[in-house]
Amino acid sequence: MDMQMPTDAHAEIREEVRKLCSRFPGEYWRELDTRRGYPTEFVQALTEAGWLSALIPEEYGGSGLPLSAAAAILEEIHATGCNAAACHAQMYIMGTILKHGSPEQKAKYLPKIATGELRLQAFGVTEPTSGTDTTSLRTFAKKEGDKYIVNGQKIWTSRAEHSDLMLLLARTTPKDQVAKRTEGLSTFIVDMKAALGNGLTIRPIRTMMNHNSCEVFFDNMEVPAENLVGVEGKGFRYILDGMNAERLLIASESIGDAKWFINKSVEYSKQRVLFGRPIGQNQGVQFPIAKAYAQMRAAEALIQKGLQKFEAHLPCGEEANMGKMLGADAAWAAAEACVQTHGGFGFAEEYDVERKFREARLYQVAPISTNLVLSYIGEHVLGMPRSY
Repeated sequence: MDMQMPTDAHAEIREEVRKLCSRFPGEYWRELDTRRGYPTEFVQALTEAGWLSALIPEEYGGSGLPLSAAAAILEEIHATGCNAAACHAQMYIMGTILKHGSPEQKAKYLPKIATGELRLQAFGVTEPTSGTDTTSLRTFAKKEGDKYIVNGQKIWTSRAEHSDLMLLLARTTPKDQVAKRTEGLSTFIVDMKAALGNGLTIRPIRTMMNHNSCEVFFDNMEVPAENLVGVEGKGFRYILDGMNAERLLIASESIGDAKWFINKSVEYSKQRVLFGRPIGQNQGVQFPIAKAYAQMRAAEALIQKGLQKFEAHLPCGEEANMGKMLGADAAWAAAEACVQTHGGFGFAEEYDVERKFREARLYQVAPISTNLVLSYIGEHVLGMPRSY
């Protein structure tokens, strides 16, 4: 079932991504899921095809494509049954370096990221004590001569074991010494291979989905001062600049998941015959699938509007936040319908439904929870008093 819009500007990109993903069927992902493996071959294939360097300007070896193209790439990966979690951070972290990195940093890192010589997959922000209250993070970077000494801890730092570089957010001025709590935070590019064993410790966290999540510990880890991104103390703003892009891209993945679940449900409901009729003929099976499809289309339209505004350099926080929430809701509704449609077979690994079910659930929580999205809407869209 073709669910693409008839005027899709990125139809050719989607077709090529589908071809690449066809080389990595369900068996590939199930085997990785069993041993909690990293999809090295899949990431390499995406890198060689140039998809992971889509947002890098051509002068640095990338394609210089707009965010909507990156969204189409990630959506299509998920719509085929694959998972972009192993590499999607490279898309949304990229914006911080592109917009705020020095010419020297761009020249040093971007060409190697484009070729795959370096992986920029780790994003060190969340901490055990502060969670999504980013301004309360405790990891501290103290300037000493031509370097910073970093101490602290991050959690849910996905792909830390498989990344060469990390974009790290740390305090450089204590919270009680700044006028605004968003001040005094700085962003750094960390060479993880050089730091590993030299102040950097990585500890994997086993979770319900194969997301390669880790705890990361910093014990007097040294970061060259030249790896500071932008101006010291302005890092929170740099991170915020990339969050709308992150939410629109993750929302696009959820749309892809919803399309996969709906296609899977529709096909199975036509083929599965009980009591002398296909189960899809029964309204109890048909209507939840149809409703999930309607939810997906509505979320998709909002996300497309957000992408258009982003590319036009217009404020798009409303669309990015609501699109992420509604996209995740649509994927979860489609996931629920898919399990119900398959019945017991929905829990069997060979159908891939249970794997995708677990993967789709994540985006109700990450990279921003539904409650924080609702808080944003209440305060910044509706003008209500700040809840927290």
